[in-house]
Amino acid sequence: MTALTLSTAAASGLRADAIVVGVAKGAKGPVVAPGAEAVDKAYDGALAGILETLGASGGEGEVTKLPAPTGFKAPVVVAVGLGAVPEKDDTFSAEALRRAAGAAARALAGAKKAVFALPITDAADAGVLAEGAALGAYAFDAYKENGKNGKDAKNGKAPLAEVTLLGGKPRDAAYKAALARATAVTEELNRARDLINTPPNDLYPEAFAAVATAAGKEHGIKVQVLDEKALAKGGYGGILGVGAGSAAAPRLVKLSYTSPKATKHLAFVGKGITYDSGGISLKPAGHNETMKCDMSGAAAVFAAVVAAARLGLEVNVTGWLALAENMPSGSATRPGDVLRMYSGKTVEVLNTDAEGRLVLADALWKASEEKPDAIIDVATLTGAMVLALGNRTFGVMANDDVFRTAIVEAAEEVGEESWPMPLPEHLRKGMDSPTADIANMGERMGGGLVAGLFLKEFVGEGITWAHLDIAGPAFNESGPFGYTPKGGTGSAVRTLVRLAELTAAGDLG
Repeated sequence: MTALTLSTAAASGLRADAIVVGVAKGAKGPVVAPGAEAVDKAYDGALAGILETLGASGGEGEVTKLPAPTGFKAPVVVAVGLGAVPEKDDTFSAEALRRAAGAAARALAGAKKAVFALPITDAADAGVLAEGAALGAYAFDAYKENGKNGKDAKNGKAPLAEVTLLGGKPRDAAYKAALARATAVTEELNRARDLINTPPNDLYPEAFAAVATAAGKEHGIKVQVLDEKALAKGGYGGILGVGAGSAAAPRLVKLSYTSPKATKHLAFVGKGITYDSGGISLKPAGHNETMKCDMSGAAAVFAAVVAAARLGLEVNVTGWLALAENMPSGSATRPGDVLRMYSGKTVEVLNTDAEGRLVLADALWKASEEKPDAIIDVATLTGAMVLALGNRTFGVMANDDVFRTAIVEAAEEVGEESWPMPLPEHLRKGMDSPTADIANMGERMGGGLVAGLFLKEFVGEGITWAHLDIAGPAFNESGPFGYTPKGGTGSAVRTLVRLAELTAAGDLG
């Protein structure tokens, strides 16, 4: 992980590989952003003009490198674009700062230390810059030659090792707290990314459960693992049915973080399909290659619970990881089979590739037994949601409109794109089955909403519930941008952590 520190020293006197400054897109050309005044002065106030000559515009994520001014101990200045100059009070949004820091950190792969002279007006700015830098510096190289030594064999560059934020007050309690929060959240989010990126031959249900168990011991979280025998004894027909075709047996993992001062209890439920072939309803060619990411919901839940524990939040948080591998074999669940779920309800399986809702159904009912104040499930659930919202936005459904709005607002606050989605009751009829209580498929149109309606059937009466379909943003198949890498993204981790913080503060109902 990238080390994060604060400093009020002069930029010219700090030893580093680079000084990072911000540049914004003005009406008449690039504009040097606040925080870089000393650097600009060393260029005799000509930094904006030099950058424009080099082709910089200040556009979001744009990176321009130039030699540092005479007298600076760092040899290079890195100018990163912040986007358009703010219309009001020259204050950049938290997300603009986060993305700029991420782009700069990624561009400085191979460097040991960078000094960020980006806009900081308060501790909150320091926190988001720290987040962006730590997330942007992320690299997954464990399976590459020399990867265990922190080097990527392809380009020989390790992630940026250290970031010092200028303008951050190292002795101020608020600044120290912001940095500590950023460190805890980004370390756990990056651990979620590692899990998502790990090949499925190494991350199967039992292996994921072992990671959770080890983290629980480290951070004082109680972990309970139900193996295939316990699942069979307990009647978890959904999880067992999905995992029936694989040599790697399923697991249900419960992580319990408790605070002695808590008055509220949140339950997070994550879909953890460590590999999804589609089962007997096999996915077509071209749709299997990234299906190691189908456990991104469970990774997000795991990371959020550990982050809550590390932050010592005054709220009880229970995480449920519904882990299975969906494979075709002679023992696999067939289209037309009927599963008896943990709730006692029966489900006719019309499509074995609609498996995430089956494992979640068992976990949701189990989570409901504890009567938490709210349940939030997270899943890479439907391609329909990707078609509806694209690759960067997750859908939010809920049985309570106020709660749904609160989640969307929390996501926006931490920089995650989401959109409120309905649960139209008329779509429920499409899941009627002549054989069982419900089918796992309904109308094709509105398939993401149909999946949400299915899950709603397995939430205990009177419990506030929301469903986050992160199928779009969970895995980035295109190039990196801002602080988002190619591959696993850790989508929804920051939203879940923020919801836990809001609940602890009494600001979430």
